[in-house]
Amino acid sequence: MSERLVTELGRIVNAVQKSATPVDSENLARVGEQVAKAFSVKPDEVAILALIEQGKFLKFLIPEKLQAIGTIPMTSTNALAARTAREKRPELVNNFTAARHASVFEGVPLGRRHGELIHKIMSAPVTVENKVVGVVQISRKGRTATDAGPDFTQKDLRDLVSLTDVLGRFIKTCQGS
Repeated sequence: MSERLVTELGRIVNAVQKSATPVDSENLARVGEQVAKAFSVKPDEVAILALIEQGKFLKFLIPEKLQAIGTIPMTSTNALAARTAREKRPELVNNFTAARHASVFEGVPLGRRHGELIHKIMSAPVTVENKVVGVVQISRKGRTATDAGPDFTQKDLRDLVSLTDVLGRFIKTCQGS
């Protein structure tokens, strides 16, 4: 991971913060594309979720198509995103299809072939001033684990964590604060 990505994401977030308008689809897509490029995944394999309603739920910001689908309760026992936010701990799972998890969001068509599942995933809490404001997840999807691509590594997870400060600013900007 290069410092260049953190700088580029910071530039995008700064531009969004300076505009007097709410975060639009174009800027959501730009952030998702930058993160996807850094991990050699497709933009629909990047998820950024914001904590809402006094920390009771997680709501998708990216992919934008998942915003209207619903929220993830923080009390969920089988949602990786909720566990990541509660435990404030990054995690990677390279056999995600074997792990018990909430799969409702996997069924939403995002322009991929039918039948592709999340096989590999990294999840990290996004904090601002040591308070969780959301979660970022990078996944690899495919019909099989081999189709999905290479396993994530501990270095990949560290690289993901290195983006959480700038993503925290992004989430706060999306929430209008």
